[in-house]
Amino acid sequence: MQQGIVHLLGAGPGDIGLITLRGKELIQQAEVLVYDALSSPEMLSWAPADCEKIYVGKRAGRHALPQDEINALLVKLGKEGKEVVRLKGGDPYVFGRGGEEASALHSAGVAYDVIPGISSAIAGPAYAGIPVTQRGVCTQFTVFTGHEDTTKQESELDLKHIAVASGTKVMLMGMNNLSEICTALISFGQNPETPAAAIQWATTGKQRTVTGTVANLASAVAEAGLSAPAVVVIGDVVTKREELNWYESLPLFGKRIVVTRTRHQASALSGKLRRLGAEVIELPTIRIAPPTNKREFAESVVHCHTYDWLIFTSPNGVERFFQAFFAVYKDIRSIGGARIAAMGPGTAAVIRKFGLDVDLVPESYVAEGLIKAFDDATETLGSIEHQTFLWVHAEGARRVIYDELMKRNAIVDECIAYKTEPEDEDVTGAQALLMKYGADVITFTSSSTVENFFQLELPWPTNCLAASIGPITGQSLATHGHSPEISAKQFDIDGLVNSIVAHFSK
Repeated sequence: MQQGIVHLLGAGPGDIGLITLRGKELIQQAEVLVYDALSSPEMLSWAPADCEKIYVGKRAGRHALPQDEINALLVKLGKEGKEVVRLKGGDPYVFGRGGEEASALHSAGVAYDVIPGISSAIAGPAYAGIPVTQRGVCTQFTVFTGHEDTTKQESELDLKHIAVASGTKVMLMGMNNLSEICTALISFGQNPETPAAAIQWATTGKQRTVTGTVANLASAVAEAGLSAPAVVVIGDVVTKREELNWYESLPLFGKRIVVTRTRHQASALSGKLRRLGAEVIELPTIRIAPPTNKREFAESVVHCHTYDWLIFTSPNGVERFFQAFFAVYKDIRSIGGARIAAMGPGTAAVIRKFGLDVDLVPESYVAEGLIKAFDDATETLGSIEHQTFLWVHAEGARRVIYDELMKRNAIVDECIAYKTEPEDEDVTGAQALLMKYGADVITFTSSSTVENFFQLELPWPTNCLAASIGPITGQSLATHGHSPEISAKQFDIDGLVNSIVAHFSK
């Protein structure tokens, strides 16, 4: 029986980009994922398809499992020889009860390790434009929990000494007791006029920040409707927010945007949107599957070296083609002397990863644009008449490339590398999030994403805009009564993102 191990892993404060590289690696290889309520549920999609996922967190004060039962569960899974990832928000050892879990594992003789996570105690203020320390302002900070009952006779929370401590004070999990804690701090000597701030959903696109003083912060928070989860900061560093508020100034901050690409591809678009401040809901509507006729596909790849031209129309086609190619050939030179055409820079970039250059990329990243590029390149690349082409594409693709090349007396064979299927898993609960909170924009990167989104029969959110990567996708949206309000001028991911930013910058 293999030796089990439990990884106590900090998921970070909410921004999915702030988890460590080691943390993502562990999730990707986990046999069991034991997780709390996470600000970034997309992390769950990194786990293998056969990974067992167990929710043990709490929401709105309701515990899925008490802590002693969580400890027992981790011990049990470890003794069964499983590789277990215990995924916790923030850092496991910063008010995360990770120490209790580690002690239980140690006592039971179960192997474990600890992978720290970025705590909201420092990340929350940073994303609100508040440095917890700054030369000339303060050189120390105190972190404490506000979760305890302040009236408890034997409280471990020493508000008396916290009140008179120098430097910045950061309170976690204290929103329910905010008024009582501020009052207690003032009674113990805290200057009531000290600047203070509360940051809700810190480091995410839902972040909201309220500022005031220790005396009036609780009333300002109540008036603004802020609630948990939130970080409270007390100290003169709060005044730096006016100058250093970088995150809430990003062009897409406060916008909720839905990404419908495949789970495999969503991260590229999601990452670009998040870096611009958006709150992203990943709702994959399609997945990539092998073609119906796998034998024909394999035979096309085997004979690819006999063609004058290879045409790739999508990154998915490139990846599937070369996956099959290297299953047969060991050397990229076995591809022969074929010239290569790519539908756009994204497809070309994937081709170049395999050590090949691209001879033709159209200015317009649609089938018609590619045909025009062949016509315009006659002087430099020669006539395509009687040239042999292998067109690598998805099952059910439009016939424009085949038909137009044949009209020009080219010889065209098809290499159907994959097909798209409806995505029937919703591991992150994205559909429920969309129905509950709505969205500002839903993005579509292909006609397949359009068709499969509407097959889900989700209600279209109020005042939500449709964003299309190109005219063909836009036409598909129009057939469903949602002509895109945002259309990419450059038909790729960067073009789509730029068009969304331009729309909201008007």
